[in-house]
Amino acid sequence: MASLPEILYEDNHLLAINKRAGDLVQGDQTGDITLPDLLKKYIKEKYNKPGNVFLGVIHRLDRPTTGVVLFARTSKGLERMNAAFKNRETQKSYWALVEGQITENGHLHHYLKKNPKNNKSVAFGRPEPGAKEAKLSYKVLNCGDRYTLLEVDLHTGRHHQIRSQFASIGHPIKGDVKYGARRGERDKSICLHARSLAFNHPTTKEPLRIEAGVPEAFEAFLI
Repeated sequence: MASLPEILYEDNHLLAINKRAGDLVQGDQTGDITLPDLLKKYIKEKYNKPGNVFLGVIHRLDRPTTGVVLFARTSKGLERMNAAFKNRETQKSYWALVEGQITENGHLHHYLKKNPKNNKSVAFGRPEPGAKEAKLSYKVLNCGDRYTLLEVDLHTGRHHQIRSQFASIGHPIKGDVKYGARRGERDKSICLHARSLAFNHPTTKEPLRIEAGVPEAFEAFLI
């Protein structure tokens, strides 16, 4: 059995973890064990629960991406958090280490079209049939000789949005060979990290902000 990821937040309705590169949020063709499998086992043992354990997947991160992932421990929590994500009542912030130098804050606006055959999204500068509008803004945290550390805020939620948009302007994410990075990382990760997630609790309505510590690859760029 794979080891448990770091748990960032836990109560009766929610469970948040710091996803590692390679962790699967939902099953795929590999048949590898998923985070819900691991977390259900953890809940069952910790709380001595009989029978099946409920754990709802609220949102997802790509397999090579790291950071905050939130799960629901109750159907009420799942329903209300699904609505919050759908209605864009959550604030997600990502850290991305991209190739090249970006010296000024900015925003990107593209139209993304998913290609299911190679599981990629292509970014266009104008509307295209079947393409969905994609917007994000970014802030420069640190700029080095070869890489730039950015804080990215998504204004839309599209397939591989950050990966595709930055690759399209010549700044692929470090390690993301699928989108044109020079070389991969040893652990097959990419330097894209879901840094924080802010939302109102589904039952108490209390404002919550969950933050995930960054992987080692980012540490040299921390100010």
